[in-house]
Amino acid sequence: MRLLRAARGRGRGPGAGPGPRAGPAALSQALRLERSRRSGSALVFPLQGLARCLLPGAEAAALGLFQPGLAALRSAERLFAAGPGHAVGYLSSAVRMEHAPPPALPEVCFIGRSNVGKSSLIRALFALSPAVEVRVSKTPGHTKKMNFFKVGKYFTLVDMPGYGYRAPEDFVEMVEAYLQKRQNLKRTFLLVDGVVGLQKTDHIAVEMLEEFGIPYVMVLTKIDRASKGLLLKNVLGIQEFVKEKTQGCFPQLFLVR
Repeated sequence: MRLLRAARGRGRGPGAGPGPRAGPAALSQALRLERSRRSGSALVFPLQGLARCLLPGAEAAALGLFQPGLAALRSAERLFAAGPGHAVGYLSSAVRMEHAPPPALPEVCFIGRSNVGKSSLIRALFALSPAVEVRVSKTPGHTKKMNFFKVGKYFTLVDMPGYGYRAPEDFVEMVEAYLQKRQNLKRTFLLVDGVVGLQKTDHIAVEMLEEFGIPYVMVLTKIDRASKGLLLKNVLGIQEFVKEKTQGCFPQLFLVR
């Protein structure tokens, strides 16, 4: 049971929760804010900003493997905006595989330690569909079930309970069974705290994903709470870990606030 220690381990204690929910965070708004700050592409493309801080001759290839253009970003943004003929919203919740909705669409799931910012990130993804309610709590371990959200006719997004601090008692039976048996699972997003970097419980999650042969991506959260030096250190350390220790992980990190 690969995540048993992770599910029962003592992670970080309760931390500050998110503030009041902001309005739709459209890409155009982010670009306007970026221009007003004269920050180049640091807001929308934070890895590019970090790459400029590397010493001459340092390996920076892994910081720029995935560089979508603005047209691709706008197309992706529209996926999460509900409209006529494009239903976006909560589908169902489950604590056991037999309670999960039928695997009619491809699925992507989000996992990570308690208090890593998983539900906050998912809520931000659905910001252009304000009717979609993604509950975020100041108390770590708030998510106790697998929560399924439909994104039109394209895919289903799954918010998984966090491991570590205050994980559900049946976390192992719930999450490992899903990851191992869900045939329509196409990609897993493993969230890592950008301030503290990879922890022991995260290593257990990586080992499980590798053993199950599940393609996954690491997402570094809370990057606005880390100094640029600390963030660069964590990014380079994790990318070296991915290069040396993993086979199923996409070699570039994704950074979010």
